[in-house]
Amino acid sequence: MKKIDTRKVEKAVRLILEAIGIDLEERKDILKTPKRVASLYEEIIKGEFLDPYKELEVILEQKHDEIILLKDIPLYSICEHHLLPFIGKAHVAYIPDKRITGLSKIARVVEILSKRLQVQERLTTQIADVIMEKLKPKGVMVVVEAEHLCMTMRGVKKPGSSTLTSVVKGIFRKNQKTRQEALSLIFS
Repeated sequence: MKKIDTRKVEKAVRLILEAIGIDLEERKDILKTPKRVASLYEEIIKGEFLDPYKELEVILEQKHDEIILLKDIPLYSICEHHLLPFIGKAHVAYIPDKRITGLSKIARVVEILSKRLQVQERLTTQIADVIMEKLKPKGVMVVVEAEHLCMTMRGVKKPGSSTLTSVVKGIFRKNQKTRQEALSLIFS
């Protein structure tokens, strides 16, 4: 499996610290910061090297044809524009067409895709696409709510603001009643 080059990350962090005027020899308390940051990035962007499609390999044949909803799946991602976190939750609903998967597998897909350099809009679409392509359900709905630290710490500085994105496919897109039922379950 491909991995990040932690030595390059350490070197880059040292350069950033030097560029902002930090003398690592003088500040012994942050001497190990470059190594800590490299280890952090290895963990928080490991999804770059994992295949979310492999997580839905366990497929069971079932006659269930009603909404299956996983609510409030925690997610932590890194905004590719500022390399700052966005933190939130995903809600994933699908209506099977014979194939279902273990509930933890859907949470794992969310985790893999969120542990990448991301934008929320793409993340939402990718989650829906993986489920749609792998399970071939009658429909998929994904809603992601997140707070972006690039908006709360810098720029407009609006702490507590959240961004909501959604993707609807199949029956959720075609049938307003089905879409509304899923939304009412998500936001109840």
